[in-house]
Amino acid sequence: MPRWYQRPLWDYLETGGRRAIAVWHRRAGKDDVLLHRAAVSSFERIGNRWHCLPEYAQARKAIWEAVNPHTGKRRIDEAFPKELRETTNDDQMFIKFANGGTWQLIGSDRYNATVGATPIEITYSEWALSNPSAWAYHRPMLEENGGTASFITTPRGNNHAKSMLDMAQKNPKWFAEVLNIHDTGTLTPKQLVESLAEYQALYGADFGQAMFDQEYMCSFTGATVGAYFGAEVSKAERDGRIRSVPIDERYPVHCVMDLGKATNNPVWLFQVVQKQLRIVCFYQPESEDLDDWCVDLRDRGFSGNTYVPHDIMVTEWGSKKTRFDRLIDRKMNPRRVSRVSVADGLQAGRMAINAATFDTTACEAGIEGLKNYRRDWDDERKTFREIPVKDWAEHIGSSWRYLGLAWREAAQPGPKEKKPKALQYIVRPDGSVVGNMSVRDAVDDMMRRQRMSDD
Repeated sequence: MPRWYQRPLWDYLETGGRRAIAVWHRRAGKDDVLLHRAAVSSFERIGNRWHCLPEYAQARKAIWEAVNPHTGKRRIDEAFPKELRETTNDDQMFIKFANGGTWQLIGSDRYNATVGATPIEITYSEWALSNPSAWAYHRPMLEENGGTASFITTPRGNNHAKSMLDMAQKNPKWFAEVLNIHDTGTLTPKQLVESLAEYQALYGADFGQAMFDQEYMCSFTGATVGAYFGAEVSKAERDGRIRSVPIDERYPVHCVMDLGKATNNPVWLFQVVQKQLRIVCFYQPESEDLDDWCVDLRDRGFSGNTYVPHDIMVTEWGSKKTRFDRLIDRKMNPRRVSRVSVADGLQAGRMAINAATFDTTACEAGIEGLKNYRRDWDDERKTFREIPVKDWAEHIGSSWRYLGLAWREAAQPGPKEKKPKALQYIVRPDGSVVGNMSVRDAVDDMMRRQRMSDD
C-alpha cells in the first residue's frame, strides 16, 4: 500500500487520471509507488507499460538490479511478484504478465528506438535529467490510445521539469504536486541536520546548502548543479534574449554540426546580422543519411557556411571520400573549426551565449540541452570532473562549443542588394543619364527578353 503522502498521486491515477507530475524530495519513494501502481494497473487494462529513466544503463542499475536495503529483495520482485508473470527477459529488462500485458525499462537516451511500439502507460523517472524529446516522441502514442504519463523527479535547476510543473499547476487536467522533506516528515529533525552537515562537508558550506535545498527542499533555484552554461542561459532568459527570432532574408544562414550519428549530431543554425549573433533554429536529424540532413537544413533556411570539427577529414568506411568532401559535393560550403582545448571551447561557448538571441520555439530543445550540459561531482577529489556527463545533452553542448569558436569567423556581408528586373535610365541632377544596370547585366537582360520573345 502507498504511504500516506503518496495517496493523492495513487488515487488520481487509480481513478483514471492521465497526466501527472510529482516533484518529491530524495528518498520519498517516487519510483516504488509508480512501480506498484503499474503492477495494479496491468490487471485493470491490458497493454504495454514502460518505466523510462534518463539512460538505459541507469535503468538496469537503479531499478532492474536494485535491492531494497530494508527487505533484501529486488525492487522489481517486490513490485511484480513472480506469480503475476508469464516470462521475464533479463537482457531486455522486460516482463510479460500472465494476462498478456507487458512492462519494460527503457532509457530516454534511446527514445527513438521505441518506434512502432504502442504503450498505454509510461512513467518518466528522474524527469529533470531525462531528454525532453522522449516525451515529444511518445506523446502521440498515448494521445491515440488514451494512455497515461507520469513524471517523477527531484529538481535539477530551472529546466524542462520546472516548465512542465508550471504548466501542470495551471492545467486542471493535470495532477501536479511538490513535496519537500517537511511535507512528508520522512526524516527526523536530527536526520535533517546530519544530512545537511554531510552535504556541506562534501561540497562546502554554500554549495552543500544548495545541494541540500535541491534534494530535500525541492528547490529549483539556480542552474543545474555542474552545468557548464547554466548561468549564461539563465541570464539570456532574464535579458529577454530568448524570444521570436525570424530569419533575416538579407543575410546568410550558417550552421554548425558535430557530424556524428544522427542522435549525436545536433545542428545549430545561426545568422550574424550587423555583428549580432542570432540563433534561428536547432535541428537534430532522425535519419543517418547526410543527404537527408542537407535537404532538411536547406528547408530550415540554410544558405551560408557549414562549420564542422577539425577531425572531419577522416575517410569514411567503404568510401574514399571524407564527410568534408561530401559536404562540398552538396554545396554546403564546409569550413573547419579551429582546434582548441575543451576549456577554451567552453569559454567561447559562454561568450557566444552572452552575445546571442535565441528563437524560443525553433531552439527550444537546444536551449534545454544547454541548460543540462554538465559535469559530475567527484566525491574523492572534492571537485567537478573535467569531462561532461555522457548523456543526451553532451553533444548539444559540444556542438555549441564549435559555434562559439565559429560564429565570429562567419562571413558578415551587408544586406544583399536586389538586382533590378528591367533596364531603366536615371537623369542625374547634372543632366547626365545613367542606367540602373551594369553593361553585362543589361546585355544578359536583353538576351533573356529575346529568348522569351523567340519562344
